Amino acid sequence: MDASEMMAAFEAGTLDPAGFHHRDHVRMAWVHLRHYPGPLALDRFCAGLRRLAQAAGKPERYHETITWAYLLLINERMERGGRDRPWEEFERLNPDLLRWKPSVLEAYYSGDVLGSDLARRVFVLPAKTLE
Repeated sequence: MDASEMMAAFEAGTLDPAGFHHRDHVRMAWVHLRHYPGPLALDRFCAGLRRLAQAAGKPERYHETITWAYLLLINERMERGGRDRPWEEFERLNPDLLRWKPSVLEAYYSGDVLGSDLARRVFVLPAKTLE
């Protein structure tokens, strides 16, 4: 399935949630950021993930902080590296975004914060850590 077909299925809620893994999440966020300005990409991507979780019968799996944090990191990396780079190049240059465990978010959040009900419901800003 190419990116435009995947995005259409994702937004229509017809994508098979069982076959939609972390790398697919990252790619779908990247596709949204290529097609829409940041705030609209965030809105549409979050809505699509909620539909996907609902379709899987697991609406509680949607996590606002993880979703927003990844989309914002992807957006920053796209801006730094050039928005017009193809997916394959973005993927090659950002392997840390494609690893689920350990997650790139561990550099920004503690396990307690990401495990909290608050972080699941609303975007929680990362806490500054002193080194």
